Amino acid sequence: MINRRKTTTVYVGDVAVGSDHPISIQSMTNTKTEDVVATIDQIRVLETAGCEIVRVAVPTFEAAKAIGEIKKKIKTPIVADIHFDYRLAIAAMEHGADKIRLNPGNIGSEDRVRKVVEVAKHYAVPIRVGVNSGSLDRAIINKYGGVTAEGLVESALEHVRLLEKNHFEEMIVAIKSSNVQMTLKAFELLGKEVPYPYHIGITEAGTYFSGTVKSSIGIGHLLLNGMGDTMRVSLTSDPVNEIKVAKEILNALELRTFGIKVISCPTCGRTNVNIEHMAEAVQERYSHVNADISVAVMGCVVNGPGEAREADLGIAGGLGEGLLFRKGEIIKKVKEEDLLDALYKEIDALLESLNG
Repeated sequence: MINRRKTTTVYVGDVAVGSDHPISIQSMTNTKTEDVVATIDQIRVLETAGCEIVRVAVPTFEAAKAIGEIKKKIKTPIVADIHFDYRLAIAAMEHGADKIRLNPGNIGSEDRVRKVVEVAKHYAVPIRVGVNSGSLDRAIINKYGGVTAEGLVESALEHVRLLEKNHFEEMIVAIKSSNVQMTLKAFELLGKEVPYPYHIGITEAGTYFSGTVKSSIGIGHLLLNGMGDTMRVSLTSDPVNEIKVAKEILNALELRTFGIKVISCPTCGRTNVNIEHMAEAVQERYSHVNADISVAVMGCVVNGPGEAREADLGIAGGLGEGLLFRKGEIIKKVKEEDLLDALYKEIDALLESLNG
């Protein structure tokens, strides 16, 4: 049982973020935000994949203005990603941003932050204090002799205290590095210093494969230690893949349920059926069905029956045929070419019974 760190609740649009609510999944568009049509199209694809909060880059006033048009065509709350120019944060909120991300390392003076806070209060927009190892304030880098976990935490706390000084507490805190150990140490140091929700992730994690590994280790560690209320898996890949990986991380830790649980063997010399294809086909077919059921897709009769015994349904392949299981009991023997269809029929029947 994972005991989550107790936090306040912050609303990003209609999505509640905090320890009393499910850990929400985020991604970021890679379109030019100024291109309203392309950005809407990508957000709709992300929504279908399961994205619950989406971030867009706001490097120009045209991008800030585009938020208003984009919001008319989507359902997902929008976070405006702001760097360098505090006026872009103000413009983004004026055009309907549901949250803004400010980077303490490059947003400027206290007076500028204060102006942003005034507008955020007016529009009831939360602020994410987003500290990134790649853009840490130069003074802090010099103080610590480089980018360190201690410096990242100091930067975050300085900005948090500044917002609190201006009587603003609707915030989410994020500390990210491409270095897994630095990210983990930073959150360990931050610990319970603040009561606000944490946004977690490993920034610039890498390509689909390597980034998935790094993100799973880093995000998984934080979640196991009760830290994390909203998350993004940052990949050099199609943003939809970020959603897929995030779902699997939450599934693996049993923090949320997405799709159905597919148990499949790694294959070996005893395998006589195309188990990789079968497992992928089952996973894909039911990826958008959220149900607490498990399906074992096994390649042979050695481990198949044992694994299937603990699953709701399962198949175990043989030579040109396979066994179909329900609750560990053999239902029947099926020809290889009919195995998937027979399994689908059983899964569909079980889902129908669960839905009443």
